[in-house]
Amino acid sequence: MTDTGMATADTCAAEQTLAQLLDARISCRAYLPTQVPRDVIERILALSQQTPSWCNTQPWQVAITEAEGTERFRTGLAQYVRTHPQESDFDFPREYTGEHKLRRRECAMQLYSSVGIATGDRAASAEQTMKNFDLFGAPHVAIVTTHEALGTYGAVDCGLYVDTFLLAAQSLGVATIPQAALAGSSRFIHEFFGLAEDRRVVCAISFGYPDAENPVNGFRTRRESVADVAQWVSE
Repeated sequence: MTDTGMATADTCAAEQTLAQLLDARISCRAYLPTQVPRDVIERILALSQQTPSWCNTQPWQVAITEAEGTERFRTGLAQYVRTHPQESDFDFPREYTGEHKLRRRECAMQLYSSVGIATGDRAASAEQTMKNFDLFGAPHVAIVTTHEALGTYGAVDCGLYVDTFLLAAQSLGVATIPQAALAGSSRFIHEFFGLAEDRRVVCAISFGYPDAENPVNGFRTRRESVADVAQWVSE
Protein backbone atom coordinates (compact mmCIF):
# COMPACT_ATOMS: atom_id res chain seq x y z
CA MET A 1 0.00 0.00 0.00
CA THR A 2 1.29 3.47 -0.86
CA ASP A 3 1.88 6.15 1.76
CA THR A 4 -1.20 7.95 0.45
CA GLY A 5 -3.24 4.78 0.74
CA MET A 6 -2.05 4.19 4.29
CA ALA A 7 -2.86 7.79 5.21
CA THR A 8 -6.35 7.44 3.76
CA ALA A 9 -6.92 4.21 5.69
CA ASP A 10 -5.71 5.83 8.91
CA THR A 11 -7.97 8.82 8.30
CA CYS A 12 -10.99 6.60 7.72
CA ALA A 13 -10.26 4.63 10.89
CA ALA A 14 -9.91 7.81 12.92
CA GLU A 15 -13.16 9.21 11.51
CA GLN A 16 -14.98 5.97 12.30
CA THR A 17 -13.66 5.96 15.86
CA LEU A 18 -14.80 9.55 16.40
CA ALA A 19 -18.20 8.81 14.85
CA GLN A 20 -18.63 5.80 17.15
CA LEU A 21 -17.75 7.85 20.25
CA LEU A 22 -20.13 10.65 19.29
CA ASP A 23 -22.93 8.19 18.52
CA ALA A 24 -22.47 6.19 21.74
CA ARG A 25 -22.11 9.10 24.18
CA ILE A 26 -25.22 10.15 26.07
CA SER A 27 -25.98 12.38 29.02
CA CYS A 28 -26.08 9.63 31.61
CA ARG A 29 -28.65 10.15 34.39
CA ALA A 30 -28.19 6.92 36.39
CA TYR A 31 -24.90 5.43 37.59
CA LEU A 32 -23.52 2.38 39.30
CA PRO A 33 -21.85 3.11 42.67
CA THR A 34 -18.52 1.70 41.42
CA GLN A 35 -15.63 4.14 41.72
CA VAL A 36 -13.66 4.92 38.56
CA PRO A 37 -10.01 4.00 39.24
CA ARG A 38 -7.76 7.01 39.81
CA ASP A 39 -5.49 6.08 36.88
CA VAL A 40 -8.47 6.05 34.50
CA ILE A 41 -9.54 9.52 35.69
CA GLU A 42 -5.98 10.75 35.29
CA ARG A 43 -5.94 9.44 31.73
CA ILE A 44 -9.16 11.32 30.98
CA LEU A 45 -7.57 14.47 32.36
CA ALA A 46 -4.37 13.93 30.36
CA LEU A 47 -6.35 13.56 27.13
CA SER A 48 -8.45 16.61 28.01
CA GLN A 49 -5.30 18.70 28.35
CA GLN A 50 -4.91 18.47 24.57
CA THR A 51 -7.90 20.81 24.17
CA PRO A 52 -7.11 23.90 22.07
CA SER A 53 -7.65 27.35 23.57
CA TRP A 54 -7.42 31.04 22.64
CA CYS A 55 -3.70 32.00 22.56
CA ASN A 56 -3.05 28.72 24.39
CA THR A 57 -4.32 30.30 27.62
CA GLN A 58 -5.68 26.94 28.86
CA PRO A 59 -7.99 28.74 31.31
CA TRP A 60 -9.62 25.63 32.75
CA GLN A 61 -9.02 24.25 36.20
CA VAL A 62 -10.85 21.19 37.46
CA ALA A 63 -11.82 20.12 40.99
CA ILE A 64 -12.71 16.42 41.18
CA THR A 65 -14.41 14.41 43.90
CA GLU A 66 -14.14 10.73 44.72
CA ALA A 67 -15.25 8.38 47.49
CA GLU A 68 -16.33 10.22 50.67
CA GLY A 69 -15.55 13.55 49.03
CA THR A 70 -18.37 12.99 46.55
CA GLU A 71 -20.80 12.06 49.32
CA ARG A 72 -19.97 15.18 51.33
CA PHE A 73 -20.37 17.31 48.23
CA ARG A 74 -23.71 15.87 47.09
CA THR A 75 -25.17 16.02 50.61
CA GLY A 76 -24.05 19.62 51.15
CA LEU A 77 -25.15 20.69 47.69
CA ALA A 78 -28.66 19.26 48.08
CA GLN A 79 -29.06 21.07 51.40
CA TYR A 80 -27.74 24.31 49.93
CA VAL A 81 -30.08 24.22 46.93
CA ARG A 82 -33.11 23.80 49.17
CA THR A 83 -32.25 26.84 51.29
CA HIS A 84 -30.57 29.31 48.94
CA PRO A 85 -31.52 31.09 45.69
CA GLN A 86 -29.61 30.21 42.55
CA GLU A 87 -26.61 32.50 41.88
CA SER A 88 -24.30 31.69 39.00
CA ASP A 89 -21.03 33.28 37.90
CA PHE A 90 -22.30 33.48 34.32
CA ASP A 91 -25.79 34.53 33.25
CA PHE A 92 -28.13 31.68 32.47
CA PRO A 93 -30.17 31.99 29.24
CA ARG A 94 -32.59 34.92 29.45
CA GLU A 95 -35.28 32.87 27.72
CA TYR A 96 -35.84 30.00 25.31
CA THR A 97 -37.68 30.92 22.11
CA GLY A 98 -38.46 29.38 18.73
CA GLU A 99 -36.62 26.18 17.88
CA HIS A 100 -34.56 26.40 21.08
CA LYS A 101 -37.73 26.24 23.16
CA LEU A 102 -39.07 23.37 21.05
CA ARG A 103 -35.87 21.33 21.36
CA ARG A 104 -35.71 21.93 25.11
CA ARG A 105 -39.31 20.81 25.53
CA GLU A 106 -38.81 17.75 23.35
CA CYS A 107 -35.81 16.69 25.44
CA ALA A 108 -37.76 17.21 28.68
CA MET A 109 -40.69 15.17 27.40
CA GLN A 110 -38.38 12.31 26.42
CA LEU A 111 -36.77 12.39 29.85
CA TYR A 112 -40.07 12.42 31.71
CA SER A 113 -41.53 9.69 29.52
CA SER A 114 -38.51 7.44 30.15
CA VAL A 115 -39.14 7.50 33.91
CA GLY A 116 -42.93 7.49 33.78
CA ILE A 117 -43.63 11.12 34.68
CA ALA A 118 -46.99 12.21 33.29
CA THR A 119 -47.35 15.49 31.42
CA GLY A 120 -48.25 18.23 33.89
CA ASP A 121 -47.05 16.34 36.99
CA ARG A 122 -45.08 19.23 38.44
CA ALA A 123 -44.23 17.47 41.70
CA ALA A 124 -42.63 14.52 39.89
CA SER A 125 -40.81 16.75 37.41
CA ALA A 126 -39.46 18.87 40.28
CA GLU A 127 -38.23 15.71 41.99
CA GLN A 128 -36.49 14.68 38.78
CA THR A 129 -34.87 18.13 38.57
CA MET A 130 -33.52 17.72 42.10
CA LYS A 131 -31.62 14.63 40.94
CA ASN A 132 -29.21 17.06 39.28
CA PHE A 133 -28.00 18.00 42.75
CA ASP A 134 -27.63 14.35 43.76
CA LEU A 135 -25.31 14.10 40.73
CA PHE A 136 -27.73 11.46 39.40
CA GLY A 137 -26.00 9.04 41.74
CA ALA A 138 -22.60 9.43 40.06
CA PRO A 139 -19.55 8.50 42.17
CA HIS A 140 -17.56 11.49 40.87
CA VAL A 141 -18.06 15.09 39.82
CA ALA A 142 -15.65 17.47 38.10
CA ILE A 143 -16.15 21.21 38.56
CA VAL A 144 -14.78 23.24 35.65
CA THR A 145 -13.73 26.84 36.28
CA THR A 146 -12.15 29.66 34.30
CA HIS A 147 -10.27 32.85 35.22
CA GLU A 148 -12.57 35.84 35.62
CA ALA A 149 -10.36 38.15 33.54
CA LEU A 150 -10.86 36.02 30.43
CA GLY A 151 -14.64 36.55 30.43
CA THR A 152 -16.73 34.91 27.74
CA TYR A 153 -13.79 33.53 25.79
CA GLY A 154 -12.39 31.77 28.83
CA ALA A 155 -15.79 30.13 29.25
CA VAL A 156 -15.83 29.17 25.55
CA ASP A 157 -12.41 27.52 25.92
CA CYS A 158 -13.73 25.64 28.96
CA GLY A 159 -16.63 24.46 26.80
CA LEU A 160 -14.12 22.94 24.42
CA TYR A 161 -12.40 21.29 27.39
CA VAL A 162 -15.71 19.84 28.57
CA ASP A 163 -16.34 18.27 25.15
CA THR A 164 -12.88 16.70 25.08
CA PHE A 165 -13.44 15.38 28.60
CA LEU A 166 -16.77 13.80 27.56
CA LEU A 167 -15.27 12.05 24.53
CA ALA A 168 -12.12 10.98 26.41
CA ALA A 169 -14.29 9.46 29.13
CA GLN A 170 -16.48 7.70 26.56
CA SER A 171 -13.39 6.20 24.94
CA LEU A 172 -12.50 4.65 28.31
CA GLY A 173 -15.98 3.32 29.03
CA VAL A 174 -16.87 6.07 31.49
CA ALA A 175 -20.28 7.75 31.26
CA THR A 176 -20.79 11.49 31.80
CA ILE A 177 -23.31 14.28 32.03
CA PRO A 178 -22.32 17.96 31.76
CA GLN A 179 -24.43 20.00 34.20
CA ALA A 180 -25.05 23.73 34.05
CA ALA A 181 -27.53 23.36 36.93
CA LEU A 182 -24.73 23.09 39.50
CA ALA A 183 -23.26 26.42 38.42
CA GLY A 184 -26.28 28.05 40.03
CA SER A 185 -24.77 27.09 43.39
CA SER A 186 -21.50 28.88 42.70
CA ARG A 187 -21.13 30.23 46.23
CA PHE A 188 -21.39 26.76 47.76
CA ILE A 189 -18.94 25.36 45.20
CA HIS A 190 -16.42 28.12 45.91
CA GLU A 191 -16.60 27.43 49.63
CA PHE A 192 -16.56 23.64 49.36
CA PHE A 193 -13.49 23.49 47.13
CA GLY A 194 -11.76 26.60 48.45
CA LEU A 195 -11.66 28.17 45.00
CA ALA A 196 -9.75 31.41 44.53
CA GLU A 197 -11.78 34.60 44.21
CA ASP A 198 -10.68 35.04 40.60
CA ARG A 199 -12.14 31.68 39.50
CA ARG A 200 -15.56 31.48 37.87
CA VAL A 201 -17.65 28.28 37.83
CA VAL A 202 -18.57 27.28 34.27
CA CYS A 203 -20.29 23.93 34.83
CA ALA A 204 -19.93 20.49 36.36
CA ILE A 205 -19.46 17.04 34.86
CA SER A 206 -20.83 14.12 36.85
CA PHE A 207 -19.28 10.83 35.76
CA GLY A 208 -18.92 7.13 36.51
CA TYR A 209 -20.03 3.79 35.11
CA PRO A 210 -23.55 3.80 33.64
CA ASP A 211 -26.51 1.88 35.01
CA ALA A 212 -27.51 0.34 31.69
CA GLU A 213 -30.67 -1.18 33.19
CA ASN A 214 -32.17 2.15 34.23
CA PRO A 215 -34.72 3.34 31.65
CA VAL A 216 -33.63 6.96 32.06
CA ASN A 217 -30.52 6.07 30.07
CA GLY A 218 -32.57 4.62 27.22
CA PHE A 219 -33.75 7.67 25.31
CA ARG A 220 -31.76 9.59 22.69
CA THR A 221 -32.14 13.23 21.74
CA ARG A 222 -32.55 14.29 18.13
CA ARG A 223 -30.02 16.31 16.15
CA GLU A 224 -30.86 18.74 13.37
CA SER A 225 -29.48 18.07 9.90
CA VAL A 226 -26.36 19.85 8.68
CA ALA A 227 -28.53 21.62 6.10
CA ASP A 228 -30.50 23.24 8.93
CA VAL A 229 -27.45 24.78 10.62
CA ALA A 230 -24.78 25.35 7.94
CA GLN A 231 -24.69 28.26 5.50
CA TRP A 232 -22.46 28.11 2.42
CA VAL A 233 -20.96 31.11 0.61
CA SER A 234 -19.34 29.99 -2.63
CA GLU A 235 -18.76 33.19 -4.58
